[in-house]
Amino acid sequence: MLEKVAGDRLFASIVAILVLVGLAMFASASLGLFARAGDSPLHMAIDQICLGLIPGVLGLFIIRFLPPKILSRAVMPVYVATLLLTLLVFIPHLGRHTNGATRWIQIGSFTIQPAEFLKIAVILMFASYLARMRSKIRDLRYGLGGFAGVVGIPCLILIAQPNTSTTLVMGATCVALYFLAGAPWRDFAIIGVTAVVGLGLLVMIRPYLLGRVITFIDPARSPLSSGYQIQQSLIAIGSGKVAGRGYGQSVQKFNYLPEPAGDSIFAVFGEEFGFIGCVLLLFLFVLFAARGLIIAGEAATTFGALTVTGLTLLITFSAFLNIGAMLGVLPLTGLPLPFMSQGGTALLAALSSIGVILNIAAHRTKKPAQEAN
Repeated sequence: MLEKVAGDRLFASIVAILVLVGLAMFASASLGLFARAGDSPLHMAIDQICLGLIPGVLGLFIIRFLPPKILSRAVMPVYVATLLLTLLVFIPHLGRHTNGATRWIQIGSFTIQPAEFLKIAVILMFASYLARMRSKIRDLRYGLGGFAGVVGIPCLILIAQPNTSTTLVMGATCVALYFLAGAPWRDFAIIGVTAVVGLGLLVMIRPYLLGRVITFIDPARSPLSSGYQIQQSLIAIGSGKVAGRGYGQSVQKFNYLPEPAGDSIFAVFGEEFGFIGCVLLLFLFVLFAARGLIIAGEAATTFGALTVTGLTLLITFSAFLNIGAMLGVLPLTGLPLPFMSQGGTALLAALSSIGVILNIAAHRTKKPAQEAN
């Protein structure tokens, strides 16, 4: 009975653990903001709980119990709506410009980041498109042309904000779906060359991207400027040693780590729970990915399989890009750690995507040899 209600009891349990760990770490990391002028931990807590957790859980349950036909029919309207919502950030006095980027919509004293919803809508739309066009996927017009239309337009909007990290993780996820749908290698060569040229141009015209690459290659080069975050992150994680300092006992979150409740929350986690805690957290995300892919493999339709695969990879890629950046094995991206980092919009979007996965899990069947979409 519980399996029918949850959709997938194991997957739902993994997500619940990640959310609870995330809330505990957000509370701990937020303590460091009391020592910083201009930061409001109470405001952040309201945003995380009232604009992220509560509506996120509500959205999860609503989406989980939607009839599959309504879910599939909602894909196009949601895709168009999120595109329009994302474009609103460019309207003066409505979009908020911070740290050289225009990614947020200001509503009173709170902000929302439409890109968090857009990347999920793109996954749903592209999965739907691939399911309908699977017999024509090798045709350049329907395969690569569809990729350029469904994925390319949102990518251009995100790059204009600029939001390079979200563009990369969303694009990589869609490329993975395109591969699973049976696209020819010719198309991957074209996408690869386009991506390399595009990234090269962005690095040339946006100095901060070049700075991130240089910092990744030589983190000690500018320890008080571009290399400051990674240096402080490594100090925090190293201070945790094997078992950590203990919950709430992080020192680096006080006046040292930039964004301790945001991008750097994994560093706070590593300092408080040590190597053992980090391994367990990594195991949770690996288990999340594995169970999500199992659900995808048992989905009743091609759309369901591709959607679950896409949403699972989207969250997993984001998690490991964030963790890799904090460990210094990947360049800094600015991506939040799913279910844990500050950001009510990100938490709401992540929980909503879990609702989609559990909905598809609840209606899964073993695929027959001849599947009807």
